[in-house]
Amino acid sequence: MRIWPGRTYPLGATYDGAGTNFALFSEVAERVELCLFDTSGNEQRLDLPESTGSVWHGYLPGLEPGQRYGYRVHGPWDPARGHRCNPAKLLLDPYARAIDGLPTWNPAIYPYRFDDPEGGPSGGDSAPYMPRGIVTNPYFDWSDDRKPNIPWNETIVYEVHVKGFTQSNAAVQPEWRGKYAGLSSPAAIDYLQKLGVTAVELLPVHQFVHGQHVLDKKLRNYWGYDTIGFFAPHNEYSSRGQRGEQVQEFRQMVKTLHKANIEVLLDVVYNHTCEGNHLGPMLSFKGIDNVAYYRTVKEDPRFYMDYTGTGNTFNMRHPHVLQLLMDSLRYWIEEMHVDGFRFDLASTLARGLHDVDRLSAFFDLIQQDPVVSKVKLIAEPWDVGEGGYQVGNFPPQWSEWNGKYRDTVRDYWRGENARLGEFAYRFTGSSDLYAESGRRPFASINFITAHDGFTLFDLVSYNEKHNQANGEENRDGESHNRSWNCGAEGPTDDATINALREQQKRNFIATLLLSQGVPMLNAGDELGRTQQGNNNGYCQDTGLSWFDWTRVDEDLLEFTRALMRLRKDHPIFRRRRWFQGRAIHGGEVKDLAWFKPDGAEMSDEDWNVGFAKSLGVFLNGGAIARTDFRGDPITDDSFYMVFNAHHEKLVFTLPPAHFAARWMRVFDTSTGDLPELRRARNRQGLPAGGALEVAPRALLLLRSLD
Repeated sequence: MRIWPGRTYPLGATYDGAGTNFALFSEVAERVELCLFDTSGNEQRLDLPESTGSVWHGYLPGLEPGQRYGYRVHGPWDPARGHRCNPAKLLLDPYARAIDGLPTWNPAIYPYRFDDPEGGPSGGDSAPYMPRGIVTNPYFDWSDDRKPNIPWNETIVYEVHVKGFTQSNAAVQPEWRGKYAGLSSPAAIDYLQKLGVTAVELLPVHQFVHGQHVLDKKLRNYWGYDTIGFFAPHNEYSSRGQRGEQVQEFRQMVKTLHKANIEVLLDVVYNHTCEGNHLGPMLSFKGIDNVAYYRTVKEDPRFYMDYTGTGNTFNMRHPHVLQLLMDSLRYWIEEMHVDGFRFDLASTLARGLHDVDRLSAFFDLIQQDPVVSKVKLIAEPWDVGEGGYQVGNFPPQWSEWNGKYRDTVRDYWRGENARLGEFAYRFTGSSDLYAESGRRPFASINFITAHDGFTLFDLVSYNEKHNQANGEENRDGESHNRSWNCGAEGPTDDATINALREQQKRNFIATLLLSQGVPMLNAGDELGRTQQGNNNGYCQDTGLSWFDWTRVDEDLLEFTRALMRLRKDHPIFRRRRWFQGRAIHGGEVKDLAWFKPDGAEMSDEDWNVGFAKSLGVFLNGGAIARTDFRGDPITDDSFYMVFNAHHEKLVFTLPPAHFAARWMRVFDTSTGDLPELRRARNRQGLPAGGALEVAPRALLLLRSLD
């Protein structure tokens, strides 16, 4: 087979209709072999004929989509200097658009000899045990695709797992369950639309592996935070097999979700790969150019810097690593039409030499990039390294998972003594974290629970984690969960405890959906999904993690849907600008006012009373202080919210008449009653200055009738 010189760009395997160009970056390589595999696994090797600027390249006329391939890189084996080239190991293309198969954990996959890890390279051929890249068809009919482009302040995020969402859903046809096709099936679309979410945030769908340590325990990498292919949709989520059709199925999923006016956000893991530390396997980057792709220890390059807790850290200081990340992001936007990204352990991406650098090269690149800068960008603003907790410190165009929101709201509703001021900041969008840098309330991605940790059901049912099923003697997972079991650990027949748990779920859902900022709901919380106290389901690709569609809390689901409709119907709950807490136009009424239970406005001293757990807040719908896209003022009803996290009932005095003359109940979490949302309206209402009895651990919402 004759190979032409080809081109240096684009990197990866690119089919142009007449043949395929191959291009691979490696500064350390002395020779690169392109390895082609037929359907029987027979291998043909061809040297890439050219190297230009550390990019090895060649073109094969007539080579079409569906071809399996990999690389063998010849170069130095010198671990003391960080070099680990070993041509006995087949390597995946970092730019592979699709990947066939998964690794088989044979000793040949490891680059060193097991009897002498510090010695010479292993000579065992890894090809029989390795997945292969696939040349893909770049063509897809996007002609009628329209991105929803939902404004940040109108966004409601649903964090969901592709497989877990539909794996056991009888309403989805069997071959689509747990697949990309299942997530965009009529049953799934109908559910998401009725629920009211505007975006699905998918747990990792970049090609990942199931690590040997997990498989040895007869478990699997369910979450997917062990990436090996930053351009390839994970092949196990394809209903069409692994011949490259997973790319088209993913595209069809995005197109279908867009047609339903639902955005697609990806949880991406650019901070590390699945190749682990110096004793890990050699699957791709480690054998292509170890010191370029990974952060090694300066004093001893045999070892890796580990800011992620996974054994390695991607080297964001290298221009070709930055190029790979930016090329990957642009590919998913331009070729796969996704609407944004949530960056796992994003502080790692910002690290310079040792410290987190807010203005690192990666964020500078995104700021000026004409493609990536236009989509939704969400940071998980921490990592495991020193100084890695960076909530509030990301650049202006970014939103962040607000861990302080999660912790504060959990503590408040479980009755911990804490300053009410902290809770007020979180409820109103966390201006203390974001306003000074010019950011808006939607910089805060508010969440109570997420994939990592307890589900909402478990948050109110367990004081302790119960991770025995993970095979790590319950040592894994977070031990400080800020949870409260309401009086019994796990399932109970006590009706009083179960009623309190249901009320606490409603408290959390209502607080989340009516806070300023962007709410993110952990998928299944609205159904009462439980993991039986397991707060680290990363390895549980079982019914423990999947949705159980046969056990749905219909009352909680109805409550959640109603609150999402309420948020969408009333712009006061999704303001684009900060509350000011000042009188409007010289009058007596403010855009926001906080009250003690006795009806007096909160003083500076009141905010610092540690034992206080109850307060009310007035939200002025006539003082939203922004316009719509035509420039017309936005106005809304005014609302009064009453929070009582005290363990006893309290009598609240409603605000004086200049705030509103009459109030009507919208909902009460102590009963789950939704009188206005069910349109059973009582026009008489409650008078200004009147007494309002509030049940213990309850949240009430009132609407002005004026």
